[in-house]
Amino acid sequence: MVPIVYIGTSGFSYRDWVGPVYPEGTKQQDFLSFYAEKLPMVELNFSYYRMPEPAMLERMASRTPEHFQFIVKAHRSLTHDEPKGKKEDFQQYRQALAPLLEEGKLACVLAQFPFSFKYSRSNVAYLEHLREGLPDLSLAVEFRNVSWLSDEVREFLKGKELVFVGVDEPALKGLMPSVVWDTAPLAYIRLHGRNKNKWWQHDKPHERYDYYYEPQELQEWKDKIIGLARRVNFIFMAFNNHYQGKSFCNALEMYEILQELKEGNSIEFPT
Repeated sequence: MVPIVYIGTSGFSYRDWVGPVYPEGTKQQDFLSFYAEKLPMVELNFSYYRMPEPAMLERMASRTPEHFQFIVKAHRSLTHDEPKGKKEDFQQYRQALAPLLEEGKLACVLAQFPFSFKYSRSNVAYLEHLREGLPDLSLAVEFRNVSWLSDEVREFLKGKELVFVGVDEPALKGLMPSVVWDTAPLAYIRLHGRNKNKWWQHDKPHERYDYYYEPQELQEWKDKIIGLARRVNFIFMAFNNHYQGKSFCNALEMYEILQELKEGNSIEFPT
């Protein structure tokens, strides 16, 4: 099977995208429809801050074409809060995703863990609990702490069919380097930007992600895509450098860079 590559952004409903991405005067309720004409997937981040509701996700699905895919970030009650992973939180979250599942538009769930979530027996046990709490879903885990980078962890993720999220982020001590693992039929990459000066210290949250990838930086991911394409069925890439639409522009540019691989039948794009 030739793998299908989906490229999009982390979030789409940004007011500072009006002008750089959305035409002046575009109403917020029309953002997703416009976005879905240009890119085939999006990562929903609001679901981390508030538990998603089925009706909202049903409306969003209705505004996208048949091939469109969503990745939904896990609510903070499943990744950050203490105690995390309560039975009722799993149930509520799973129920909210039903409309996307019914439409065949849920690519996976993203469980993004904080830098403080380091490798330990108890945290490995929690990953097992997380897998058991969402047993029927494709589930991706993003580690920010380099302590998770080991062959033992890689084999554990494979055994549980947990997707390892490869990241592109600043080369700072303790953060994950740009590594990709094939631990499930689906591979997932998140590009956060390389703004090392604002990663830990910033006045506003968006400053961390105020970064534009130059073409040569995107080219670095081409070889990684070639390697993954031999071992997985689907590859998802989400650009999180969202300030003023930089992620949207980089996503389109990444498609152009990978066009050669498509023409060589190494990968396909969704249609």
